[in-house]
Amino acid sequence: AQGPATAVVVGDRIFLFDAGAGVSRQMAAAGLPVRRGPVTAVFLTHLHSDHTLGLPDLIFTSWVMGRSRPLPIIGPPGTRAMTDAITRAWQEDIRIRTDGLEQETPNGWQVAVRETEGGVVYDSAGVRIAAIPVLHGDWKYAFGYRIDGPGKSVVISGDTRPCPALERAARGVDLLIHEVYPESRLQPEH
Repeated sequence: AQGPATAVVVGDRIFLFDAGAGVSRQMAAAGLPVRRGPVTAVFLTHLHSDHTLGLPDLIFTSWVMGRSRPLPIIGPPGTRAMTDAITRAWQEDIRIRTDGLEQETPNGWQVAVRETEGGVVYDSAGVRIAAIPVLHGDWKYAFGYRIDGPGKSVVISGDTRPCPALERAARGVDLLIHEVYPESRLQPEH
């Protein structure tokens, strides 16, 4: 099984929302190159493991495949601590890949984290992305995202339940991507 991840492509830019398990393989299967860091930025809806297990893969595979600049990652408070822990966990791998036979780009594994509590998180070259606070269990910060690009708009719900802020953000968009579960799956097992 693969984890949650949604790519929105605008021209040659790839905006990735969540990084569930298998994200790099799924990008390759979809014809989206992982090499040389084509992901413009990663946006995390929240920090549940099913939405972030692919983050180490994305960070290190894109580096080994040629990324030489820090990977931009935007998410809720706690994102920096998570990515710091990931890069600490792979310090020996980083050392061997940069100082050993592979001679990878010394700082290509780095990330550029920006934590947010909501609002506009990206605005460049005709693409504007806003983090929309949504309701998700006990998470203090969980987001959906609205992406406005040249002539098109998309809303990605993230994990949420009925949420007025998301309903407002989704009015008039061209596409709403909303994660849902059947009610029977949410019932406790007896």
